[in-house]
Amino acid sequence: MSFTIENLKAFIKESSALMEEHKQILIDLDSALGDGDLGLTMTAGFSECVSFLDSSSETDMGKLTAQMGMAMAKKVPSTMGTLVASGFMGSGKAVKGKTELSDADVALFVTGFVEGVMKRGKANPGDRTIVDSLHPAAVAFKAAIDNGESLKDASAKALDKAKEGLDATANMPPKFGRAVYYGDKVLGKIDQGALVGKLIFEGLNKSLN
Repeated sequence: MSFTIENLKAFIKESSALMEEHKQILIDLDSALGDGDLGLTMTAGFSECVSFLDSSSETDMGKLTAQMGMAMAKKVPSTMGTLVASGFMGSGKAVKGKTELSDADVALFVTGFVEGVMKRGKANPGDRTIVDSLHPAAVAFKAAIDNGESLKDASAKALDKAKEGLDATANMPPKFGRAVYYGDKVLGKIDQGALVGKLIFEGLNKSLN
């Protein structure tokens, strides 16, 4: 199957709904270790993405996704808002010039997203950030597509890896943000950014099912 603008809209709408559903959990996690605004940032940011996609007439999926990222960055210029927006700009750059995406293109889109986040945030796997759920998910997604599996199956495998990555953050000492001040007190708690990453892959998985 090809991945069209309608598929992109479905992915962002599912992700937006998941951010809304997990808003209080994100606020609570972020209040314990950060400044408490993560749930508000992500719901506002993804809501802006949905509105942007519904109002845009752009047919180039790369340009559309990058422009959506810019709209998000403008709406929620916080740390996480900027990281996720940078991810979408990375996705857009990876598939620029295409009006619909092949399975291999979607793998490029997913990889571009994670690379955009990593480049902007200067974080690597193991640093207890959003990268810890995103990176293993993207690797699993690309491997499944390279293996000839469907987008649906690839997204299911990616989501499993995102969940594993999220759970693993509970045993990682923090290296970024306010959580650093808490040191070992954060151990046993999942990273709130990694939860955002897992929800994004969950949104993709839901949209393909």
